[in-house]
Amino acid sequence: MNIAIPLYPRFTALDAVGPYTVLAFAPGCTVTFVAAEPGPVLDDRGSLSLAATASYGDLPAPDVVVVPGGPGTIEALSDTELLGWIARAHEGTRWTTSVCSGSFLLGAAGLLKGRRATTHWGWLDRLAGFGAEPVSERVVIDGKVVTAAGVSSGIDMALTLLAEMRDEETAQAVQLAIEYDPRPPFAAGNPKTAPAGLSDKAMALIG
Repeated sequence: MNIAIPLYPRFTALDAVGPYTVLAFAPGCTVTFVAAEPGPVLDDRGSLSLAATASYGDLPAPDVVVVPGGPGTIEALSDTELLGWIARAHEGTRWTTSVCSGSFLLGAAGLLKGRRATTHWGWLDRLAGFGAEPVSERVVIDGKVVTAAGVSSGIDMALTLLAEMRDEETAQAVQLAIEYDPRPPFAAGNPKTAPAGLSDKAMALIG
């Protein structure tokens, strides 16, 4: 199972690394970071880079695509090379997925029309502009397109995907191996449960 994660400037690291960690632990899965050209790509903080080890042309037909989000999504929406690769790869994928605002890149590639999809809560309504039905859920599966909400939900998406790709026992074994047993210290991970007034501060951090 060949899994490709495209990188572009100012992606959010956990969007890519969360699913990478889950899927790279899975037996029989090979995960490759790809970009327009092999080499380091800086994240949205400008202080961390991940190395793409292959170009889009080197991996034209992966079994799975995982598109991360991040502030760089805005510029990436006009990246015809990236969008073209996503659209062409999708024709033969078993699963095409996204994390956070990566769903906008799926939309720009024409993959969300008529589909239920999700993204970060701060931009959820904007998915309708791509012909999608915005859904406020952690992970949404519609056909072979799987979208995840904000940042950390990419781990949930990857485990959900792994259960579909393999079986629940394999997904559970990976979950246990990485000790994914989240117990956040605050009930502030969702705008419905976060203290009043916190949403604006949160959006200012990632805008």
